[in-house]
Amino acid sequence: MSAEEIAAENVEAQVSEEETKNTNLLFNKWDLSEVKINDPGLVRYVSVDSLIVPHSCGRKQKQQFAKSEMLIVERLINRLMQNEANTGKKELTTRIVKDAFDIVNQKTKRNPVEVLIDAIGNAGPREETVRLKYGGINVPKSVDTAPQRRIDSALYFIARGVYQASHKKKRSAAACLADELIAAAAGDSRSFAVAKKEERERVAKSAR
Repeated sequence: MSAEEIAAENVEAQVSEEETKNTNLLFNKWDLSEVKINDPGLVRYVSVDSLIVPHSCGRKQKQQFAKSEMLIVERLINRLMQNEANTGKKELTTRIVKDAFDIVNQKTKRNPVEVLIDAIGNAGPREETVRLKYGGINVPKSVDTAPQRRIDSALYFIARGVYQASHKKKRSAAACLADELIAAAAGDSRSFAVAKKEERERVAKSAR
């Protein structure tokens, strides 16, 4: 085989790799291979396996703890659907998240999925309280929060903050979600999710 044929094959291989990479971009825009998870406690529980459309068709529904293998963006979309206004409207909530990611990128010049992961890390409480019963008396006790529950709580706080900021308001849900993610990723206490996390940790600290 001549040098020209080898060079041509290398060029074709590079083109095919680039085409494969581009077909796996989230919303045909965001490359998840460059996303870094800064919180080491969440690495095993945050999935960034790329999908063009974040919709797994319920494949993980009946598997215990399989939500850790679900793309984190789809988990956010599913969480946003869990209220009386958007129940079952996955296409609508997907469009909200897609528009919010565009706004986040315009304001921060960062990959919006990485901003989402930073927001989850800052909004997930590390300490909570449980109630123990001693002789008929309920006593609060501080406990460490499991990584999976940290993610669940953070997504719940973010979704709740977006709903309160956009419901019956003039601002769009996408704009509210973008502002919430940016503020939470920065650890700003003006973020609803960060404020709720600090409140829960403050209660846990008093129960040590």
